[in-house]
Amino acid sequence: MLLPAEVFVPDGDDARQWAQEELSKTEYQAAKPNWFDQFAADVAEWFFGLFTGDGAGSVAPLALTLIAIAVVAALVVALLVWGRPRASQTIRRRGDLLGEKNDRTAAQLRADAERRAREGDWSGAVVLRFRALARGLLERDLIDPAPGATAQGIAREAAPALPGMADALHEAASLFDSVRYLGSDADEAQYRTLAATDDAVQAATPQLAAHVHRLAGQVPA
Repeated sequence: MLLPAEVFVPDGDDARQWAQEELSKTEYQAAKPNWFDQFAADVAEWFFGLFTGDGAGSVAPLALTLIAIAVVAALVVALLVWGRPRASQTIRRRGDLLGEKNDRTAAQLRADAERRAREGDWSGAVVLRFRALARGLLERDLIDPAPGATAQGIAREAAPALPGMADALHEAASLFDSVRYLGSDADEAQYRTLAATDDAVQAATPQLAAHVHRLAGQVPA
């Protein structure tokens, strides 16, 4: 069967030239693996070759064992240094603290407490200022209170890291409980004392050993 006269059949040289021109187009060049793709592929091939008899022979079982030991050792060290996994600071700030859920920072709570104080609402100012104190301890990672932790529980948990503030923290927690739960009215002097305790806690340097031990889960809450 003869081809129509208008149909051109290229010879070998013409076909090769057409193919080179087609592959030189932008869309083909963009799809071509770059040096990083090739490097990543080579590394992956080498790594997975460690675990095959063809790729590493008798080295494969040894490599697998060494990698497993390294992973386990890293996990053990992480647990010893940092303790159990903990939620991020952002999530923890939004958690339940002293029976209230909100995302106010310690600084915002202090500002709200001062506003209540200027209005003469000393009881409201006391409640907010102790919440600011507790939130500040949490933001500094000095406490990790369980859901439903009480003011006294927070004071006790912070005491190992701030031993010089233990009595003041206990008194501040007692004032909070008295106002918040027993309906007692606070006065200006009580608020100023609580505010001074909060300021002192902010300025205090945690006792390093107790703080590290607590982070590792060795100091009971």
